[in-house]
This record gives sequence, C-alpha cells and structure tokens, in this order.
Amino acid sequence: MSKNTEIKLVGQPILSQLLQLVDKRSFKELVKEKQSDYYYKAFKSWPHFVTMMFGIFSRCDSMAETCEGLRAMSGKLNHLDLEKSPAKSSAGDGLRKRSNEFFEALYYQLIKRYASFLSDSRTNGLTFKELYIVDSTTIRLFSDILKGVGRNPKNDGKKKGGLKVHMLIDAVQSVGKFMKITAAKMHDKNFLSEIQVPQYSMLVFDKAYNYYKQFNEWTEKKIYFVTRQKSNAIYTVLNTISVTVLNKKEAGVLKEEEIDVTYKDKKELITLKLRRICYQDEKGRQYVFICNNFTITAREIALIYRKRWGIELLFKKMKQNFQLHYFYGENENAIRTQVWCTLIAQLLLTVLQKKAAVKKAFSTVATLVRIHLVSILDVYEVLKNTSRSWVKVKNNLVLPSLFPK
Repeated sequence: MSKNTEIKLVGQPILSQLLQLVDKRSFKELVKEKQSDYYYKAFKSWPHFVTMMFGIFSRCDSMAETCEGLRAMSGKLNHLDLEKSPAKSSAGDGLRKRSNEFFEALYYQLIKRYASFLSDSRTNGLTFKELYIVDSTTIRLFSDILKGVGRNPKNDGKKKGGLKVHMLIDAVQSVGKFMKITAAKMHDKNFLSEIQVPQYSMLVFDKAYNYYKQFNEWTEKKIYFVTRQKSNAIYTVLNTISVTVLNKKEAGVLKEEEIDVTYKDKKELITLKLRRICYQDEKGRQYVFICNNFTITAREIALIYRKRWGIELLFKKMKQNFQLHYFYGENENAIRTQVWCTLIAQLLLTVLQKKAAVKKAFSTVATLVRIHLVSILDVYEVLKNTSRSWVKVKNNLVLPSLFPK
C-alpha cells in the first residue's frame, strides 16, 4: 500500500490562505481612515488582526497561549506578513487600547465585499426578495465588566454580567448584515429603532421585540414585519376572514382576523391595524402571528416566520465553533474586539466553505481548519478530499526480508 497523495502541498499555511480573503489594500485604507496605528510603533493593526485570527481559529483560551503558539511557528511567520511573534504584554495593551470600532468597520468592509457571493436561494416560495431576520444572543461575563444577566445569586455566588449581540441578517445570506453589541440589560426592542432597511422590505423576529410604536412607524414607511403575538396582548377583532378546523397532525391556517391594537405616545392614544393569523404545524403546535401586510397570504406569513430559524443556526455556529467562554482581555473594549474578530472569523470560514463548494458541515470545516491551521496544504483540497484510507497498490510488490536466510 502507498500513501494517498490527493491533498496537494502548497507554499502557504492554511491560516495564510484564509487571511488572503482579506484585501490588504482595503485593510490599509481602513487603518488610515480609523487611524488605528496612530499610537502604536510596534504592534500595528495587521499583526493585531493576525494574532486574533490565530487565537480564534486555534481556539486558544488566553492571549498568553496565542502569543506562545505564534512564537513556536517562527519559521512560518513570514507567510503571515509578520516580522516576529508579538509579546504577550504588547498584544494585551493593543487589545485593551486599540478601539474595537476598527474591527467593527473591518467586519462591515468584508460583508460588503462578499455580500453578492454569499447570496443563495433560501427565500424560495416567498414573494419578498428583501427579507431580514432580527434576533439577539447573550454572552455571559462577570457583572463587574458588563451588567445585566441573570438573577441575584444566593449565598456567596457571584452575579453574572454579560453583553448582548443584536443582529440583523439577510435571509438569502448566512452572515450578519447589521449588528450592535450592548450590555445584556438592554431590552431587545430598543434595537429595532436603529434598523435601516429599504421600503417594502419584510422583517421577521420573535415576540420579545413587540413594540407597537415602532410597528406603526414601519407601517407609515411601508416596511413590513411578521412576529408572534404575546399571550397577554390586548386587541380588538375588527373582522374574521376565515376559520378552519384541522386535525391534530394537519398543518395549516386555523383562523385569520383583522385586529386593532392601541398604545400611548406622549399621552396620545394611537390605534394600529394588523392581521392576526392562528397557525398549526405538522406536530399539532399552534402559533399566533401578527403582521402589517394585508396582501400576502396567511400561509406565506407562517412560512416567513419559519425562516427566522436561520439566525438561530448562525448563533449556534458562533457559540459552538469559536471560543467565547474565555476572553483574552478583561476590559469592555477587549471583549468587544474579540467578539468582532470572532464574527470576522465566522465570515471567512463561511466564504471558504462556499468557495470550496463542499457539503461538509460548518463545524467540520472549522475543525479541519483548526487541526491543519499551520500545515502547508491546499485548504480547498483538504476540504474536498473524501478519502478515508490508504490507497491500495494494484501491482504486487515483493519486499525484501529484513532477516535474510
């Protein structure tokens, strides 16, 4: 038998091939625009970015591990455009002091670069080309960094703090289009006022975002939404459009109504007209949706809400495949920087997965990259290779004996 030589050797480590997805010219322009190198003589923005990417892709638990790992690959640092591995103190200072807004801007720069490439056909069956999903996820920390997660602990326990990543994604892409990182105590509905989407777009989110004032503003701007109605919502039924009786395992619309809801704005009582849809899925579970669009079908409203699961999968990828249990710095700027860099890493792997055109799961792609991060292999060949064994040699070879008679 002989070795399988399908995976080809190249002149660059896999980490270097991943970083080539970032345009260096655009990166330098962003550095100049944000003046992110203004106060730094040694630890510039590019070494900082490479250091963060190495730590995140290799799932290091601390900045010390990251710097020591880079130091051990001194023979390959030139491939990463680094003169030397950073000292732990320099990397720690950069993490605390270099504004996380630079990495936020870098993320949006990459989103703009790969937006059309990442588009797919996830909205098949819908009449909306502009479908956006809104949700948030909480990252737990200690309360002395950012407040507002969990209840007051009993005995001597320490209260958890944390930050919240609010995200809006395009339903035809698998990356965030607009994001904001806040303290976890910020209510989800406050994020809605910062969303800017085109006219006639459709937004979908869960019932934590029920905010009638914002719904009314969107209705006036011809921006549509689908969400679930809260169980304690107060409303008035104006018209019952249809009522259907279904079996427990039969999916479909049970009831469709036109309703009025009211809210106070500066002591003025304002009324908003909405559609109310009662829907039953294949497992007999019932959901109640509200929507401000009166032209689409009730079934399409249910289908739109089902698309909301896409953002849950995105959060699941982020938390399961990247190190967000340990942080490389203790101040708020360092934590925000690590979160933005994690989102950049997830975006680069998503682009890599689509470029490779493989059916491997995202977790498998992340694992292969982590294992072979500094190997000098063609990353696309690594992902495309499906051989699981040594290749058998067809011709029979007679090997000489180690112990001749």
